[in-house]
Parts: sequence; structure tokens; C-alpha cells
Amino acid sequence: MTRTITEKRAAFRALHQDGCFLLPNPWDVGSARMLQHLGFQALATTSSGYAWTQGRPDYGVTRDDVLAHLRALVPATDLPVNADYESGFAHEISDLAANVRMAVEAGVAGLSIEDIRADGQPGHYDTATAVERIRAARKAIDQVDAQAVLVARTEILLSDPSRVAEAIDKMVALADAGADCLYAPGLVEKADVMALVRAVAPKPVNLLVMRPGPSLAEIADWGVRRVSVGGGLARAAWGGFLRAAEGLQAGSFDGLAAGASGKQLNEIFANFT
Repeated sequence: MTRTITEKRAAFRALHQDGCFLLPNPWDVGSARMLQHLGFQALATTSSGYAWTQGRPDYGVTRDDVLAHLRALVPATDLPVNADYESGFAHEISDLAANVRMAVEAGVAGLSIEDIRADGQPGHYDTATAVERIRAARKAIDQVDAQAVLVARTEILLSDPSRVAEAIDKMVALADAGADCLYAPGLVEKADVMALVRAVAPKPVNLLVMRPGPSLAEIADWGVRRVSVGGGLARAAWGGFLRAAEGLQAGSFDGLAAGASGKQLNEIFANFT
């Protein structure tokens, strides 16, 4: 790899200044390198996609698992990497700050912190607590490299899609607390997305797209700055695997016909050695 961590972070921050870019989510070194080969500008890890590679459910991996994943993925590609860092793997503020510093020291160009409770209790942190946590994460990032992008996430729409106004208000508070980018998974309607964009402007908004719908050009017209797919690519890969494997179980080899060429894959990955 030829780009330094500093160069990756500068490039990643620049992507957030104008326009709209796609931030696909690899789940291992191979998928990250393939996405670089295909010409994407930046990457974001996926907590679910990575957990599935370990044979675990989403939220079933530890902080140390994720840090090892980041330390393998970041130097494997020239693209900036944004880390899906769940809720920072800590409830106590001091522990959250320490964990954020470790992620930045692993070389990520950015990381996201969710508002799902990290103390084993169900639900989400209230706005005041979420603000305190984002302020702590911001301070921890700045102690290592202020160029790294902090993404604040609220997950409340994934459990109750009707709480759009509450989610937007929370995003505004987290933007004021030091988040560089705002992200509310579960926000899908054009009017709601545009309302969030207006509410936190000029700070950028990340939109999660998990199924076919509006084109990237249409989403850009809504004012969204970046688009990610979460575990979407991983689910697509697992879907192909399951269909082929279920065919094998039934005595058919037809599912293997959809596989990529081994020659092509070898040629692509040979460029990274």
C-alpha cells in the first residue's frame, strides 16, 4: 500500500465537503481489496458482516475482535476506512474514550458511535447521555488525530420507525456535541431524509440503503453526502453461498455456475502482493 494514514484521513475528510459518495462495507481483507479494485473511494466496516465471518450474530463480537479486524483491514488497502464501532464497547465514559483512542490508533479514517446502551440494558441512551458520550469520543479522537471523522448514530428508528422527529432532534444535539457526520439508520422517506439534512447542515448526513430503491443520483439530490449499505453486500454474498450450498445438499451443482472466475480473482488479488 502506498498511502499513509495521514493521507487517507485527509482524503476521507475531503470527501465529506461536497457532493455525494458511496461508502461500501467490506467484511474482510479480500472484500476490501476487491472494492478498491472496483474503484471505490472509501470503505466502512460492518459490524454484522464481520460478526458473520466469525460465525457469530451481529453485536456478538468483542472490542478486541473488532480492533484485530481493523488492524488487519486498514493496512490492506489504500482506501480510507470508517469503523463501525458499535457503542464504543463501553458504558463508562472513561472506558469509551480509551476504546475510541485505540480505534484511531489502529489507523481508521473515521468511526461511528451508536446510542444503543452498552451496559447490558435494553434501549438507547437518552439525548443528554448520548451528547456526553459523543463529546468524550470527540476529545479522544482529537488527542490522537483530529483529522479522523466522528460519526454519531442513533438507532431508534430501527426499533420504532415512527420516531423520526425525535431522531432528528437527537442528531442536531449530537452535531452540536462535535460529531462530523450524522447517521440515523432506518430513515428512508425522502421528506424525512431531507429534513435531517436541513436540520444538521452544513454537517454531512450518511444514509443507509439496504434494499433496491432510489438511485445514488436521486439520493444526492436530497442533499445526502454519503451512502453506505451496512451488511448488505455481506448478505448478498451469504445469499449466493446459501443458494449454492442448498443446491449441493439437494444433489445439484447448478449453483456453482454463478461463481466468479478463479483466474480473474487470482489476477485481481495478485496486484496487492
